[in-house]
Amino acid sequence: MKTILFDLDGTLINHFTTITRSINHAERELGLAETSYEKVLATVGGGIQLTLSRLMGAEFGAKAYPLFMSHFDANIFDGVFALPGAQWLLQALKAQGKQTAVFTNKGGSHSRKLADHLELSPWLDANVGTDDTPYKKPQVEFSQHILETMNSSADETILIGDSPFDFQAADAVGMQAYLVATGSHSIEQLRAETGAVAVYKDLIELAADLFDLQAETASSC
Repeated sequence: MKTILFDLDGTLINHFTTITRSINHAERELGLAETSYEKVLATVGGGIQLTLSRLMGAEFGAKAYPLFMSHFDANIFDGVFALPGAQWLLQALKAQGKQTAVFTNKGGSHSRKLADHLELSPWLDANVGTDDTPYKKPQVEFSQHILETMNSSADETILIGDSPFDFQAADAVGMQAYLVATGSHSIEQLRAETGAVAVYKDLIELAADLFDLQAETASSC
């Protein structure tokens, strides 16, 4: 295994409070009722424009997008944190000589800012998001792009994510996917809705099983 790809939101970081607050800002500006954190969490995936459309319908979703983005840009670090084991696992994989990258449906510019802020960037070889190409997960072109970026074939690369979109993005190019239930879906949902090789409760459990890495202090990293 040469290359390990990670989704960002719900896999390496929790950004859902920030996303919810920015959605609520847009809803207030449009005179709509505010969506709960729980409903936002259950709806995210596929990029923010799709999330807004799912929550508000296509017409209001289109109107909400610039309102969301203005608030989000101004408050991008508000409430965000790295998930337990994220930095530790990236460091450990780099120590093993692996290539690591973020592969996300968040805009690449935002993803790189967040990785810098949370001190994940030193352990990443690349950080690719949806404003870096015309594509997004699970489009096959986006998966092909990240493989080309990493100079890695599908059979020597795995994707670690937290949603069916991540599985579909991996499956589109014949890549294996491993999922964690730290984002928008439970273990049961991920097992039922995807063909992932395995599903774990979190990165620490994944690291122990997949990479034989034991993290005595990973919960604080």
